[in-house]
Amino acid sequence: KKDCEQCDNYENELIHLREDLVDSLNAWVVKAVNSQLVRLYNPSKEPALVFFRHGIPLLYDGPLNDELILHTFIENKEPVVRELSDDNFEHLTQASSGATTGDWFIMFYSTDCVDCQRLQARWEAVGAKLKSRLNVARINRQTSGAVTARRLEIRDVPTFVLLRQGKLYRYIIPKYDVGSFAAFATDWYKNARAERIPVPKNQL
Repeated sequence: KKDCEQCDNYENELIHLREDLVDSLNAWVVKAVNSQLVRLYNPSKEPALVFFRHGIPLLYDGPLNDELILHTFIENKEPVVRELSDDNFEHLTQASSGATTGDWFIMFYSTDCVDCQRLQARWEAVGAKLKSRLNVARINRQTSGAVTARRLEIRDVPTFVLLRQGKLYRYIIPKYDVGSFAAFATDWYKNARAERIPVPKNQL
């Protein structure tokens, strides 16, 4: 937006980074002023720095530091968040059999949910922040993940659950920022009630 000192600082940092971004990522650097996009990708913060990979946005959630920005984007050239469905959920997560594939932090969404769309860039940022520690994924509650949603008693979207060592922890904190999500997945979940993960009906 105009008359925004921090916006100018971001722009200057990106001007310094432009050649590196083009050389390393073959990426275009574009500035959007007074854009409706800010409401879609980070309505609580302007300016916002968003990196699109194959049309999937990643919100940069770190200090204004050119080396860190470049490192974050290079390390996340491909989308991080996995897309789950009823067909692959149990196979990939091993949710009810002992979690040999690690912990999973999952967002249940639907295509007609505006808040879910607004969270996509932030959820990718959560995935980027946690990718060395656990799996971050999403599943469509209404279509390809309807059976899984019923199994885990997911009624609303967006809903977030952590699957850890055969237990399910529900994210019920009213904060949808990257830091809060990451803190829950790594530590805060201990304050949530642990639920046993129901076995899929076809395994009963």
